[in-house]
Amino acid sequence: MTALELPARTGPERSRALWAIVDTWNVVRRSLTHYQRQPVAIIWQLGFPIVSVLLYGYVFGSAMKVPGGGDYREFLMPGMFATTMTMGFMNTAMAVVTDSGKGVIDRFRSMPMSPSAVSAGRGVADLVVACAELTILALTALAVGWRAGGSPLEAVGAFGLLLLLRFSLIWVGVWLGLLVPNAESAGGLYAIAFPVTMISSALVAPSLMPGWLGTVAAWNPVSSTVTASRELFGNPVASGGTWVEEHALLMAMVWPLVITLVFLPLAVRRFQRLSR
Repeated sequence: MTALELPARTGPERSRALWAIVDTWNVVRRSLTHYQRQPVAIIWQLGFPIVSVLLYGYVFGSAMKVPGGGDYREFLMPGMFATTMTMGFMNTAMAVVTDSGKGVIDRFRSMPMSPSAVSAGRGVADLVVACAELTILALTALAVGWRAGGSPLEAVGAFGLLLLLRFSLIWVGVWLGLLVPNAESAGGLYAIAFPVTMISSALVAPSLMPGWLGTVAAWNPVSSTVTASRELFGNPVASGGTWVEEHALLMAMVWPLVITLVFLPLAVRRFQRLSR
């Protein structure tokens, strides 16, 4: 890939929006080039979901029951899709904090570039990687016997909701990556990531959890995406009958919108404050 080049920024007639797009593209190009030159990183990101599918589907699958009946692997796969999309914010945070530690962020700040380009470029690059992760995971699911019982259009809608969740959490990762001081501290963020994914309907129906924990799991934004994608895929849902579970499709769109509206401005503002 080659950098997108335009004439020098010489006057106010130049569109700020156009330059923001150019700057964002160059950040995207840089991020994707790193994956090309560090294949181990992309192998890890794509390999971990495959191992997780095999682990939960075959090691634990025989002991798990789906309320109302149904095959556990059919129940599991939408949850694994959402879990992979959710855990991806850790990769975003680690990439940002690594760049910050190496002085890359300082270099960006010293350049005449759009203030939003670093955050937006990171977001677009991570979304491209998320598409690759989701594709590999879906192929793995098909290989182990998972099938989408809904229509092709509904399946596309389910994958769209999964990517929407990932898109919203990218900004959480960018903000956290700019917030923590070093990569060692960023590793501690897994203490946040695991409860967010595990206390949800991804692996177990909230109705099987203790009352208070089931309520927390049902209202977890991840659960809304999981339940909505199960409905669209035509897989077992095992809804507990709560309002948020009955309106999972609506909430699967509302939650990512709320998360984006909160954390995207925080990420951009945090980057701007670094220069002060």
